[in-house]
Amino acid sequence: MIGLSTAAEVRAAEDVLLARSREGALMQRAATGLATVCLRLLGRAHGVRVTALVGGGDNGGDALFAGAHLAARGARVTAVLLDPARAHPAGLAALRRAGGRVTGPEGPDGLDRADLVLDGIVGIGGRGGLRPAAAALAERAATGPGLTVAVDVPSGVDADTGAVEGAAFPALHTVTFGAVKPGLVVGDGRGCAGTVHLVDIGLGPHLAPPRAHQLTDADVAAHLQPPEPGDDKYSRGVVGVVAGSATYPGAAVLCTGAALRTRPGLVRYAGTAGDGVRAAWPETIVTDGRPADAGRVQAWVAGPGMGTDDDARRVLAEVLATDLPVVVDADALTMAAREPGLVRGRTAPTVLTPHDREFERFGVPVDADRIGSARRLAAELGAVVLLKGDATVVADPGGTAYVNATGTSELATAGTGDVLAGILGALLAAGTPAARTAAAAAHLHGRTGQLAAERGPLVASDLVRRLPEAVGRVRGPSGPGLRDSGA
Repeated sequence: MIGLSTAAEVRAAEDVLLARSREGALMQRAATGLATVCLRLLGRAHGVRVTALVGGGDNGGDALFAGAHLAARGARVTAVLLDPARAHPAGLAALRRAGGRVTGPEGPDGLDRADLVLDGIVGIGGRGGLRPAAAALAERAATGPGLTVAVDVPSGVDADTGAVEGAAFPALHTVTFGAVKPGLVVGDGRGCAGTVHLVDIGLGPHLAPPRAHQLTDADVAAHLQPPEPGDDKYSRGVVGVVAGSATYPGAAVLCTGAALRTRPGLVRYAGTAGDGVRAAWPETIVTDGRPADAGRVQAWVAGPGMGTDDDARRVLAEVLATDLPVVVDADALTMAAREPGLVRGRTAPTVLTPHDREFERFGVPVDADRIGSARRLAAELGAVVLLKGDATVVADPGGTAYVNATGTSELATAGTGDVLAGILGALLAAGTPAARTAAAAAHLHGRTGQLAAERGPLVASDLVRRLPEAVGRVRGPSGPGLRDSGA
């Protein structure tokens, strides 16, 4: 599991380490790690053209010292000082000793021919968009031929939230120090960061326990273990599905199929789309009655395609009145937003799965701080909130959060949310903690989308078909990570 640490948490750990280290040692570790990643990306150093965009302070110092390392290996390094009076003196001296060139913002910068552009303009303390001179350089870097690499965090990105309030540096890679910052993996910051590489500079023992995390394949594999010799269909988890209607049976078919394909113990369906479910999934135990008629289950999924009329409301209230975990999705979210008391106060786990528009029906806006938004609604309702998006965020009422690292934009198509609800219900029936289980479901859903998208545009039923393969890859001995941590 990858911990996500805020700028304040990183600074506090740095203060402890700085007090115990010789002067400049921490910056040298960071710069050496940065240069090492750059060399790996470039494949060579001799003759390579490097332009470093350098602001004041330590972030600029990291870029200058890394530039000195690259120049010493034969790279042709030019440092563009956006504020020459505030450039890091020791870093500047090291670059000059190594043969690097130094110029101001109006001088020749080499951006049009650079093989690599380093963004050392603003560090983790930066707020707001780039100033005009820096923004112009960032724009030219984006359209130039070179690799763009951000130092610690792309300039213009809020390290804590991922908010981008103006111009920001568009990195293909970000080399971050000590800990992954939330702003690199969520919101608009995720798009600016590119592939994130983590360089260990010794902060680990001094960091506060993170309140936000990313799961890896290895973490999610624990939710997807194959059956033991003594298992049976009941011990694997029994999930109940209330979804679809006679008019719209597709949601029921997709949700039920996803539950079956994820953790095939037993799935019970209750609702008015029984004929469609029976035809598609004869393995399902189907009742055309109410949830109470379905038999014993260990978790419920309610909402996809069920409608929002009075009868649907009565069915949802019946499910939420149980002492079982419940996934509240789609139409059930609409009803819960009208009547939050249906959810608030439940003692059993409740997981809400809204996209942005569904989320805002609860009266809590989704702002640029998506982790903070999810935490606020989770605390308000006393439920786990899975806020869908490019980087899905899961938060529990206590403030623990997870940011999903998998997925593809190809998932923006009808029915994929029904599949996610089925995956989540199947995992929740195993009795594991709700927030981490929701994060595991989002991870598996994203992995499945990546597999399905390898063949071109996908539809939701493609996900159901590819789920067994995705499960196998995630729980395999060496499932690939979406993002190279560089650790």
